[in-house]
Amino acid sequence: MLYRTLADVVLVLHLGFVGFVVLGGLLVVKRPRWAWAHVPAAVWGVIVEYTGWICPLTPLELALRERGGSAGYPGGFLEHYVTAVLYPVGLTRGWQIALGSLALGFNVVVYWLATHQRSRSDVGPRSTSERFQ
Repeated sequence: MLYRTLADVVLVLHLGFVGFVVLGGLLVVKRPRWAWAHVPAAVWGVIVEYTGWICPLTPLELALRERGGSAGYPGGFLEHYVTAVLYPVGLTRGWQIALGSLALGFNVVVYWLATHQRSRSDVGPRSTSERFQ
């Protein structure tokens, strides 16, 4: 029972990490200090998608499940959990690269907007005539 519970904790942490990789840039907009955690996490997430690596949390979860008496599952975290929920059968290499690109593109846009917004607010208020030129 303990190992299955630990496996579930790893699963929840893994899901949270994936959510942070994809949406953490939105947190950075409000709290810029989060960038120190988000940028490396996003880079890791995109690299895992682009290379097809398996996140170390997946084998950890599987090992805990097996020690707890549950059968493991084939493939990685995305194939087992995310694919089953979001995609039809069979996450292809092309889809993995597309997902990595989507996460990368979304975060680049969010960071650009955050930086652009911050740089505009640093300039100070502009007159109405300057805004419409």
